[in-house]
Amino acid sequence: MENGRLAYIDSARGLAVLLMIGAHTLDAWTRPDARNTVAFRDATVLGGFAAPLFLWLAGLGAALAAARTAERRGSRAAVETVCRRGLQIFVLGLLFRLQALVLTPGGPLLSLFRVDILNVMGLAMAGAGLVWGAARTAAGRVWLLSLAATAFAMATPIVRASQAVERLPVWLQWYIRPFGDMTTFTLFPWAAFLFAGGAAGVLVAVSRGEQTERRVHGALAAAGAALVALGAYTASRPALYPATSFWTSSPAWFAIRLGTLMITFETLYGLEAAVRAQAGGHTLRAFVRAWRTPLARLGQASLFIYWIHVELVYGYASWLWRRRLPLGGTAVAFLGFSALMYAAVVLRDGVASRRRQRPRAFAQPATA
Repeated sequence: MENGRLAYIDSARGLAVLLMIGAHTLDAWTRPDARNTVAFRDATVLGGFAAPLFLWLAGLGAALAAARTAERRGSRAAVETVCRRGLQIFVLGLLFRLQALVLTPGGPLLSLFRVDILNVMGLAMAGAGLVWGAARTAAGRVWLLSLAATAFAMATPIVRASQAVERLPVWLQWYIRPFGDMTTFTLFPWAAFLFAGGAAGVLVAVSRGEQTERRVHGALAAAGAALVALGAYTASRPALYPATSFWTSSPAWFAIRLGTLMITFETLYGLEAAVRAQAGGHTLRAFVRAWRTPLARLGQASLFIYWIHVELVYGYASWLWRRRLPLGGTAVAFLGFSALMYAAVVLRDGVASRRRQRPRAFAQPATA
């Protein structure tokens, strides 16, 4: 969207798309000797913000959709809408694995059931819909969704070390904690990002008027800064858990990531609000207008880009330079590939627009 209060959400999703492409190209195309550098490590950490940002925005979008549906058709219909969308995304995750097997044959059939981000996102969204429906007020929904996010994040080290998980069916274990090649993402802690986004979405949905909207977003930015400070402080203290890893299961790292993406999101909102208010000077407004439209367009096509780019990055299409590029070469390839994905979106939208504008042919009545 070019105008309106939700344009910054599309921009944030577009940023997540670029981070995702960067993470995947870095992982697939960088040669082994460049992987031991500080620059590669820092780029990997930066790319790692793509998944939590996608999940947080999915939760925020689910809460906004629930609020809109509830206004028209009631809370029950809102819960059904969000849960149905979550299940659709879950099924899309299974279809995505099937596509990967067809386009890049040779992998084990069991990889059809590998747990990836769409599987986790779908189940977490359905869960967030149920949590949203368990409360009757906006305040209650914010508290319940926040508690769910906290519970998933804090329980992650316990769940990953628990022997009780081993007594569950093996396919269920894949969704709860890492299980070799069968898990790329798990519900613990990744579902926590979606629940946290849902809590933020409830607040955004009930903000009426420009002043209230600014206060809500200011509060979210402050909460993000507090989470970063809390995560940094607790990371410097002795661990609460007997077994935890800072980069994978630590609640402190979860808080730092969540706070960072919230601050980033609110920065995008602030820039968009400045443009709408004609504030910040001509240079700032020109700068924002220059990038927000393409970034928002990428965000609106995030699922489409996810669907096509993974196979191009990891499949046979790029085998000639797989793990053969220096870090600088990967950066250049990332820019070119991002431009290619934007061109694919423009082409897709153009085809869809022409189809919508094509006049319908009506059969003429037969004459005697």
